[in-house]
Amino acid sequence: MDEIEQLVARARAAQTAFEANGSQALYDRAAKAAAWAIMEPARNRALAELAVKTTGLGNVPDKITKNHRKTLGLMRDIEGAKTYGVVSEDPAKGITEIARPMGVIGAVVPSTNPGATPANNIINALKCGNAIILSPSPKGVPTCETLLEFIHAEFDKCGIDRDLVQMVPAPGTKEKTQRLLELSDLIVVTGSQNNVKRAYSSGTPALAVGAGNATVIVDETADLAGAADKIALSKCFDNATSCSSENAVIVVDDVYDAFVAELARAGGATIADEARVVSALWPDGHLNRSAIAQDAEPMIEALGLTGDVPATTKFLAVETDGVGPDHPLSGEKLSRVLALYRASDFDAACALANRILSHMGAGHSVGLHTSQDNRAMDLGNAVPTSRVIVNQAHCIAVGGAFNNGMPFSLSMGCGTWGGNSFADNLHWRHFMQTTKIVREIPPVEPAVDDIFADYFERVGA
Repeated sequence: MDEIEQLVARARAAQTAFEANGSQALYDRAAKAAAWAIMEPARNRALAELAVKTTGLGNVPDKITKNHRKTLGLMRDIEGAKTYGVVSEDPAKGITEIARPMGVIGAVVPSTNPGATPANNIINALKCGNAIILSPSPKGVPTCETLLEFIHAEFDKCGIDRDLVQMVPAPGTKEKTQRLLELSDLIVVTGSQNNVKRAYSSGTPALAVGAGNATVIVDETADLAGAADKIALSKCFDNATSCSSENAVIVVDDVYDAFVAELARAGGATIADEARVVSALWPDGHLNRSAIAQDAEPMIEALGLTGDVPATTKFLAVETDGVGPDHPLSGEKLSRVLALYRASDFDAACALANRILSHMGAGHSVGLHTSQDNRAMDLGNAVPTSRVIVNQAHCIAVGGAFNNGMPFSLSMGCGTWGGNSFADNLHWRHFMQTTKIVREIPPVEPAVDDIFADYFERVGA
């Protein structure tokens, strides 16, 4: 544990100097150095190839796209954001707010996105004047180490202290990670719910995410071809490593057969034999490692379906009506496998989505393909969710896209529904706190009747 304590001490010293000598220009330069370390095309490709080679998850072209777009989008989001000095003044209330860093951030990052997620956390931390220490999953260590080498090389060009960005030395252990959680000023956790629980019980303020199990409704007014194309794009992107990848699709009866035909056109093979897929995808009660986050061909082979689905199959849509612990298809599958449900009408689809999310994925997100915009409001009021994604490719839209207003992020807060302290996409504002200068102003004290007149009129004094 001395090793972790020394790591944190170095980070704290670097952060103290970073803040003491800080400026908006310095914070921005540090963030841009970290961003270019992953976005520079040759390094981006190297990181993507290393991630797939060492984790066995996802695919190289999509990881290159993810590394680039997630980072570029984040840099767009933080451009011009004030994170140093005075960030707001309200003369009427006599309050001036000064931006202050959190200190040393401890970040637990998953093997599903071993390059993009730590880069996102690092950039946000530096933008707000913090130091950060990463604790990657064992399979993500090589990618994380290489990312830090690239960042440190950029830091050297800028005269920025390398100790601002560090990682728990390999081999990582639960004990090392636990000590990091205890010594940090703020914890950011993306990944397993085990790590989330440990973060919340560490005694350190924590921003952690809930489980994904994105459920999408296709109603009778939807553009069926467009919906099928978007679902196919999203489900197959990086081999469904994203927590925002569609896991269940609920189709209204009136268009069920037509939509299944559109799914087939988009590369989705519909499977009626639920038991066969379940026994192959969970052979020992755990997800089949030969099937999760794989390209279509090896996944189909691992599930014993070679020759039983068209050669052009990109993903599977397995028909089911079960929800809950005895029906594993109703949960997250981390693979190119969808659970396909049918509902009598839109209200029944909302009720079914509620059941699915109550089983797994509460608070994360739902999708809706419709031409009736008011139904998004109905869905948002009916299910436990922080996000309703309308007529978009779900996993690409949830974490921010250039054609919607969500902040670019790889970490989705799920609110109290998902056992989290926040319901936003994790973004730069979560890495900053403020000091408030409070000055005296003329009194603003209402009369009792100014506040209670309508209440007294209705119920009496």
